Amino acid sequence: MTAPGPRGSAPDPAPQSPEGLERPEGLKRTRPRYDDRGVSILEFAGFLPFLLIIGMAAIQLGLVGYGANQAGSAARAAARAESLHQGTGQAAASASASGWLDPAASVGGGGNITATVTVTVPAIIPLFDGWDLTRRATMPNDQRSEGS
Repeated sequence: MTAPGPRGSAPDPAPQSPEGLERPEGLKRTRPRYDDRGVSILEFAGFLPFLLIIGMAAIQLGLVGYGANQAGSAARAAARAESLHQGTGQAAASASASGWLDPAASVGGGGNITATVTVTVPAIIPLFDGWDLTRRATMPNDQRSEGS
C-alpha cells in the first residue's frame, strides 16, 4: 500500500500528458520528428542583405547631408573672403571644406559677390556613382563700398 499524499489524499496512479491523457508506461516523451531548431539563424541570414543595404543607405544619406553642409559653408566662406579681399575666394572655399569632398569654387564679382561651390560626395553603395552637390552664397561687395 502506498502512503497517502498531503491531507490524506492518495497519490495519482499514473503520470498524465499535458493534454490530460494517460501515457502508457513503456513510452518516453521524445522530440517531434520535425523540430524548428536553427530556423532563426536561417531567417537572419536571409534578411541580413536587406539590413546591410538599409544601413549603407542611411550612411549614404548622412554623407550627402554632410556634403551639402560643407558646400554651403565653403560657398559662404568664399563669398565673404572675396568681398573682403579680391582673389581670395577660391582659397577660402578650399580651406573651409573637407578635402576628400574635392571642393571646386567659382567666384563672380560686381555689386554683390556670388560664390558657387561644387563638392563630390562619394558613393558607398557599389551600384551608384558619386553625387555632385552645388551651393551658392551671395555677399555684398565690401571693397566697392569702401572705395566710394
